[in-house]
Amino acid sequence: MRYVSTRGRAPVRDFADVLLAGLAEDGGLYVPETWPELGAAEWRALAGLPYAELSARILSLFAGEAIALPTLRALSEGACASFDHPAVVPLVQIDHNLFVCELFHGPTLAFKDVALQMLGRLFDHVLEARGARVGIVGATSGDTGSAAIAACAGRERIDIVILHPRGRTSEVQRRQMTTVLAPNVGNVAVEGSFDDCQDLVKAMFADRPFRAEMRLSAVNSINWARIAAQVPYYVASALALGAPDREVCFAVPTGNFGNVLAAWVARRMGLPVRGLLVGSNANDILARFLAANDMSQTKVTPTLSPSMDIQVSSNFERLLFELLGRDGAATAATMAEFRASGRMPVPDAAWRQARALFSGWRCDDAATLAEIGRLHAAAGYIADPHSAIGIAAARALAPKGIPTVAMATAHPAKFPEAIARACGVTPPLPARLATLYEREERYATAPNDLAAVEALVRATVARNVA
Repeated sequence: MRYVSTRGRAPVRDFADVLLAGLAEDGGLYVPETWPELGAAEWRALAGLPYAELSARILSLFAGEAIALPTLRALSEGACASFDHPAVVPLVQIDHNLFVCELFHGPTLAFKDVALQMLGRLFDHVLEARGARVGIVGATSGDTGSAAIAACAGRERIDIVILHPRGRTSEVQRRQMTTVLAPNVGNVAVEGSFDDCQDLVKAMFADRPFRAEMRLSAVNSINWARIAAQVPYYVASALALGAPDREVCFAVPTGNFGNVLAAWVARRMGLPVRGLLVGSNANDILARFLAANDMSQTKVTPTLSPSMDIQVSSNFERLLFELLGRDGAATAATMAEFRASGRMPVPDAAWRQARALFSGWRCDDAATLAEIGRLHAAAGYIADPHSAIGIAAARALAPKGIPTVAMATAHPAKFPEAIARACGVTPPLPARLATLYEREERYATAPNDLAAVEALVRATVARNVA
């Protein structure tokens, strides 16, 4: 299995090299040179497997010869052991033909744990084999940072620095990052939005001397291995509901487009997915694009669903590459225009192709609170603001007669104020986080300035390699 950049001017790599590279040198994102595809009999053979085994088998299709299946199986079993639920990603029925896939039973109570617990172990395996070390930098709008830190804290061959937008995450999200005091972990609160943090990460990768000096890698969904490790839970949900002999839909709350892209990948592999329903908050660039081919940036609006407070959906570039016939030059030109003007000129034919599969739904804060309250009253189910948006999208857009799975991306206890406002219930933190508010915090604050942030990253790495 080999990987190419969406912009067509970076070296072709195998899975292990792509894992360590993160972002391609030409600024693009790595994707498989050819997509693995499974037939109906092969899908049926995967039904009923424990999640760890299913995950290893799906990942082996993307790892190719770079990492053997027995190794992936051991790494997957270790990753799944960190989850509180024996099913890892359980399905819960909340209405006729409407199901929730709970992705929040991992160490930091967010869907990012599913992939990142695996990713941390993949890094360990590859780095140990090569006798190498990496410096990971990442941007978070709320959940990626804590999940990445939980996956990488204390690992001997990894230094990790996470940027988050100051004052724009929930307190639980912030404390999950800043109370991990392992010496290989650094946290930076940036004066700006998530998009500013994401731009700083991309700028560090584009700074070739700095990238080489720090041996940079990424755990954000710009890293292909993150996407690959999210595909298995779509496969597991679909198989549980009768695939490949029954179609399903997926409703996904998303800001950076990574989670819903993993669902698209599962469909590209042959899983019978009728539709992909994209839930957006007030930062509705994806919903506007799907409704009217309007991929134009506006100012980021803080909401009750901060992990979706994004106006630049990085992973859309991977879909764009496919919509443009895998033309790297055209993809690069389109992304350059988006960067320069704030508007992405997607050809009408490409937009219509996207519209054939994807639908978008927008929920502002009022609608989000209403959905949390409605769901609690109707089904006794408590959903966090992000998950509620996905469920609202499912109720609004799912075709009749097709089982639909809404992805529940965070535990409601991470957003207690919003839950209390919506339904009068304050969900307690699970036992593993019961002392979170009592723990010491440690983080730096920085302006939205590349040199200042690079200095903080360099200092974190220096204290561990001296």
